[in-house]
Amino acid sequence: MNDARRRIPMIALLAAVLPAACTVGPDFEPPARVAPGAWTGADPGASDRPVPSAPVNEPADLAAWWTRFNDPTLTWIIERVAADNLTLAQAQSRVRQARAVRSIAAGALLPTVDASASYQRSRSRVGPVASTANFFRAGFDASWEIDVFGGLRRGVEAADADLEAAFLNRESILVSLEGEAATAYFDLRGAQRQLGIARENLNAQRRTLELTQQRLDAGFVSALDVANARANVTQTESQIPNYDAQFRAAAYALGVLVGQEPDALLQALTPGSPPAAIPDSIPVGLPSELLERRPDLRAAEASLHAATARVGVAVAGQFPRFSLTGSFGTQGRDASSVVSLANHFWSISPAVTLPLFTGGRVEGNIEEARAVAEQAALGYRQAVLAALQDVETALSNFTREQQRRSALADAAAANRQAVDLALSLYNAGRTDFLNVLSAQRSLYATEALLTQSETNIATDLVALFKALGGGWAPPQPPAQTLEPE
Repeated sequence: MNDARRRIPMIALLAAVLPAACTVGPDFEPPARVAPGAWTGADPGASDRPVPSAPVNEPADLAAWWTRFNDPTLTWIIERVAADNLTLAQAQSRVRQARAVRSIAAGALLPTVDASASYQRSRSRVGPVASTANFFRAGFDASWEIDVFGGLRRGVEAADADLEAAFLNRESILVSLEGEAATAYFDLRGAQRQLGIARENLNAQRRTLELTQQRLDAGFVSALDVANARANVTQTESQIPNYDAQFRAAAYALGVLVGQEPDALLQALTPGSPPAAIPDSIPVGLPSELLERRPDLRAAEASLHAATARVGVAVAGQFPRFSLTGSFGTQGRDASSVVSLANHFWSISPAVTLPLFTGGRVEGNIEEARAVAEQAALGYRQAVLAALQDVETALSNFTREQQRRSALADAAAANRQAVDLALSLYNAGRTDFLNVLSAQRSLYATEALLTQSETNIATDLVALFKALGGGWAPPQPPAQTLEPE
């Protein structure tokens, strides 16, 4: 008995020391963060037209980029998306799931203790003599796998990285949804303005039709002029249902984005608004800052960390596994005996399991884990390149669309002057109606293109903010302590 009691502290000490012995598998090292020194997409290119809103290489604080548009309705929609979007709620649920998986993995580092109690009543007969006996037993059973080679700790490390990746994926979804909502909102406002322009042109063309009809009645023009004027009116009328459909489609998309029925925001968004207020300068920061600011890149790095840790889990399968089981309790033939320590029993059983032949299963697990880690590394590199491409494309589109809008504004002004001159000359009988018709059609087409360009500038800026990783504030990492205290 004394020898056994002396062995118990020695085994406990051994169990405490062995887990710190080694941790097999590769240690994670963050991938090299290589990025160009500056952005090239903001280069105005061959055009000599100025860029009113220019990107600047200042530190980018874009956590609430939508406020730069000074549009309370847009801000309200973005806040509703962050609070009520169902896709975002699913992502938050996946964060809770990852946190639960992490708790399960961490629990494997600690002993498992179960309490048990049993009662047995038996009867036996030997010849003419019969006897009945009771047997009571109560106690605790414990088991503990001693993490000598760090396989369990690598599993916790992987679960920690998975939890971080789940959280960052949730933030990446938030960034995408904010951009999607702002794009739908500006598309909706653009469709409203297109609808207004179409109706203004339609009214002007109807007045021209009335004038042409009056000139026909007076015998100054032929019926061909009236037919052309009427065709011009009906062609413009045909555009109005299309713009109304675009408005409704954007309103329905926004309704779903805020977690409501498609038509929930239709009435609230029906009143029009002026074009988006574009800031004079857009801080974009340096390309190297993008790698820290975009949540999808940080999520890709966390996934690489998890895959690297799981290589260690697989490698640990090559080594022996040490475990310690034991039990302690009391027993006796009556119920009162189980509350007396005088009737105690105990046992302790260290064990080791050494894999000798696994049919290639362990080696296959290691090779699979390494291939997954390699894929994660390549996925991270691809994500970085795609992120850089997103920013460069958004910068190029935003810069050049402003130049296009400037040219369209000049063209629209010239076309308005041409319409006025053509009507004056036509009324004076100094030109034919085809010139009036051509001028009106050119004006309408140019005004429609100008309005679409203004919408494009706003949506291109939204795409730039999204590509820069705006719309979230990086918090402290959510990972928990790896080692139990």
